[in-house]
Amino acid sequence: MKQYKEILQNRQDAAKKLTEVIPMNKLKDERWELIAVSHGGLELSTYIRGRLKNRIDILFLEPIMAPNNPECEVARVSETEEIVIQENLIESFEIKLDYVYGEAHRKHEEGILSNIYKFRKGRPFASMKDKIVLLIDEGSETGTKLMTALKTVLAQSPKAVYIAVPVIPSDVLETLETFVDDIFFLHEIDDYVETGLYYKKLEKVDDETVEKILEENK
Repeated sequence: MKQYKEILQNRQDAAKKLTEVIPMNKLKDERWELIAVSHGGLELSTYIRGRLKNRIDILFLEPIMAPNNPECEVARVSETEEIVIQENLIESFEIKLDYVYGEAHRKHEEGILSNIYKFRKGRPFASMKDKIVLLIDEGSETGTKLMTALKTVLAQSPKAVYIAVPVIPSDVLETLETFVDDIFFLHEIDDYVETGLYYKKLEKVDDETVEKILEENK
């Protein structure tokens, strides 16, 4: 079995390698929108764009955890209140949908709206209607984050949607491929553990960095 531990140096290394599989000329000429789905994805986006002028933004998402297990994510909600539910977990733990929707509303009010005001100064997520969108993250464990972002963007009738992610589980790749125009990735991993394992260095992106990136790209 191939060993994937620390196959990437850092986000900058991952971005450099991704630009070799992303059609950068099309990204530039067609003015793709670079939309991150996490703080780490936002920093990765800046490295992918480099000196190009494409707009960068972040789509805020919040996880919904199982009522009796604060470490088990069973759903996720976006800032436009789109929800993706992991139905196998909902059924296994016999979690009522009323709980999921209630938590989604609470997370939106308490977490997402707070982030919108903090990082975008209240500016809502721009419409992706007729845009070409590249969703970006540094990795994907369950795929719920990317699927929630994808559902949010597709609801806005974009012209096309792509995903760029350095490392991705095989099953998540298979699921997402059904809904997007293409996925640009470096490593498809069968026994995916957690994203940090595949980087030698993956530092937390602090709030000041997020604010700075969004201020420069508003």
